[in-house]
Amino acid sequence: MKNTQTILVATLILIMTACTDQTKEKAESVSSETSIPKMKMTTDTPEGIATPNTLNSSAIGELNFFDGVPVPETAEKIYDYVDLHNAIDAYIKGIHIASMSAMKIGLTEFGPANETVLLYEDLMDSKALWLTPNTTSVYMASWLELGDEPMVNETPGDVLGFINDHYFKYVTDFGRLGRDRAQGGKYLLIPRGYEGDIPEGYFVSRTNTSGHWVIWRGFQKDGSPKPAIDDTKANFKIYPLSQKDNPPAMNFVNMSGKFNNTIHRMDAEIFNEINEVIQSEPVEAENVEIIGTLAAIGIKKGHEFKPDARMQKILDEAAKIGAAIVRTQMSKPRSEYLYMYENSQWVNPLAYRNYTFEHEGARLIDARAAFHFYATGITPAMSLKLIGKGSQYACAYSDKDGNTFDGSKTYKVNVPADAPMLDFWSFTIYDNQTRSMLQTDEQFPGIDSNKEGLVKNADGSYDVYIGPKAPKGMENNLIKTIPGKGWNTIFRLYGPLEPWFEKTWRPSDFELVK
Repeated sequence: MKNTQTILVATLILIMTACTDQTKEKAESVSSETSIPKMKMTTDTPEGIATPNTLNSSAIGELNFFDGVPVPETAEKIYDYVDLHNAIDAYIKGIHIASMSAMKIGLTEFGPANETVLLYEDLMDSKALWLTPNTTSVYMASWLELGDEPMVNETPGDVLGFINDHYFKYVTDFGRLGRDRAQGGKYLLIPRGYEGDIPEGYFVSRTNTSGHWVIWRGFQKDGSPKPAIDDTKANFKIYPLSQKDNPPAMNFVNMSGKFNNTIHRMDAEIFNEINEVIQSEPVEAENVEIIGTLAAIGIKKGHEFKPDARMQKILDEAAKIGAAIVRTQMSKPRSEYLYMYENSQWVNPLAYRNYTFEHEGARLIDARAAFHFYATGITPAMSLKLIGKGSQYACAYSDKDGNTFDGSKTYKVNVPADAPMLDFWSFTIYDNQTRSMLQTDEQFPGIDSNKEGLVKNADGSYDVYIGPKAPKGMENNLIKTIPGKGWNTIFRLYGPLEPWFEKTWRPSDFELVK
């Protein structure tokens, strides 16, 4: 018995010694610098240069090093984190590319590029999934693809139209703010690297991508969209320059009342949408830093984008975080410059009236991401101070107290008298999820100053109500919402005048009707 006890004790001692040795060995592998002998040339290392052999990161956890070099487990953690960081960055910086990918798919679903025009002959309604359209303009759009020769785009006159390239960069305006000065004209798009003759009589734009979104808004005449539609059908054309003497006929498709999705994905499929554009367009046409960020997660021109299981898991996580970021940046911005007025909930992601999102030599990444999450189409006309021309915007997700709009509740907003405009003002409400028109029992979820029977206050102002029910007598001033569902809105001013830009006139913030 005594021998047995002796053996057990000895065994325990050996086990403990072995464990101690292993612990010591591990500690020594990531030992502190105190075990390093000083040599003849040794100097003191300045503070902040060296990295401890153990770091505790709140984001990653414990990180271990041997004299500045990570142990294998730490290296794996770091690379997972790097890939996640790059994927989130790619989501934020590539969202505009995904948006244009979705637009191309949504347009060409109804006919080939260069041949098809989508028209909303009875106006665009809430069955169309477009990012923040309005309920009053006559929307028309086409997809243009350049080949090896220039393409001619003949345009109607009295429209607000523009062309964006496949990377969502501004190319040119046409119509009221275009070089044709609302007379209609022939716009010639010159492809990258073209060195042939350029004939006279065209408004010339050089562009760097093959794909282009052509979008224009006509105006109702006496409450009818028909004149704008007829003008487009008579004058809009797309054709190669070589066919200028005999342009082919266009196919016009009436989209009113039809389901049409042009909205990009918010999940990990967004990376496939971005990849589609990268594969079809020259990378030189996009910012080199964005291209580099995309390449870091495997989206490379001429290469198959096929993430393995580890990377797909990371992309799924990045998409969750990316979606949360852009939704937060738009609905609850922290940057003061995104708010239009002091102590107000009205916001505009086109900060500093700059459609390129630049200010004092810096690109406003958060503003750009918020805009492209929320809206579509980019042109100077949306941001520049153009007195009496174009349109201006103010967006709201919350009431004056900062509470998110609830479709179960009714809110009031006041539009003061003497709105500074040449044309009209309007409100349209949107689904927080899709950023398209809120799909209620009403075909057009909006109100504008041209609405018949709109009740005016004694001081010349208007109270607009948004919610399930308006106060008695104000039913004609109501935009209906869906109980239990949120919403947001855009206030638009068409033909804005000086008081809008000087902020001496503004709509009130929303108040909860109790």
